[in-house]
Amino acid sequence: MLDTIKMDLRSTDNQVLSVYIDVEDNSLSRKWLAALNQLIQNQNHLEKNYCWLGWAKSERNPEYICTQINRSIHAVNSAGLGYSIKDFFTPANTIDAELGIDHAHMNQLHRYFEDLQGVSGAMSPYYTAADDTARWHIRQLNLLCHELESLVLSIRKLKTAPEWQRPAQLMCWLRAPRFELTVEDYEHFGIETINRSMGGVYVGVNKTVGKHHWEVFIDEGRDSRVSELVTSTLRSQTQAAGDFDIEWGNNPGEWDWQINELNEFREWLVANNFDPEDKSLTIGHPKVAQVDLIRSFGTVDYKKIWAQLYQHQDVYRISTSMSQATYEYRWSDPDYDLQQIRKLK
Repeated sequence: MLDTIKMDLRSTDNQVLSVYIDVEDNSLSRKWLAALNQLIQNQNHLEKNYCWLGWAKSERNPEYICTQINRSIHAVNSAGLGYSIKDFFTPANTIDAELGIDHAHMNQLHRYFEDLQGVSGAMSPYYTAADDTARWHIRQLNLLCHELESLVLSIRKLKTAPEWQRPAQLMCWLRAPRFELTVEDYEHFGIETINRSMGGVYVGVNKTVGKHHWEVFIDEGRDSRVSELVTSTLRSQTQAAGDFDIEWGNNPGEWDWQINELNEFREWLVANNFDPEDKSLTIGHPKVAQVDLIRSFGTVDYKKIWAQLYQHQDVYRISTSMSQATYEYRWSDPDYDLQQIRKLK
């Protein structure tokens, strides 16, 4: 173990729940912990509007998220970039009667983002010409797309299989410096790492590269072909940052339906000319740490853990043995978008 991270979560009435995270000792976790300490020391802005994903009873419900998507579309259309989005999002045209997401519509939203921002190393001329406010709204198209997809999945699971909701916590900082992944880091990826344990801490996927292979397979199905997709980018992850995800869902790895789905995923990769054993594809979620569930919650019962987390969904403070930062702001602040835009400057 390299270190123990203490993360204080705050309730609406300012009660604090302390969560303890034990950092593993491997090539990737050493780089990641150094990058995290830099983010904390430099007081980078934590994106609280993109933190709690897949929580079925969230205040950020489908109506709210669709309103925010439309707000960002309007801002992009008004920015004079020469790019116009003729689209409007509502729960009715994104969620069907069976509580499934309309993947075609969401893929189109993601395509707007890809067109407007470009990818790492090849930013779009629209993004280059955009001011700070327009860039912020371009980024929101991507974040809100992923947030709505994960939320709808958990809402459906709440109705059909509540133990398989996929709540997670994404810790992303604005302007987070990146480090390069090396061959030894790739060993921590792989199809088997798609299965995530409750309280597992994973290096975040670099969303600027578009959807990754597993997302495409889940969204489009086993008969889909990469060449036919709306999304324009499907690239391996070559960089990472001090960002991280915490999995708060149950691990499905030992269940037959998950084993069968992963086998179908392997077949899909082969059909799309990918090698399922090629770890340089960076499929899956490389683990760098683990929440001490007993020390943090006094239980390993997911229902009791979720109940505590639902009451404390504001990251207030994070501490390592090297650094500490306190985040007084909340995503619900009336001027929160302006706070972030000022940080982007």
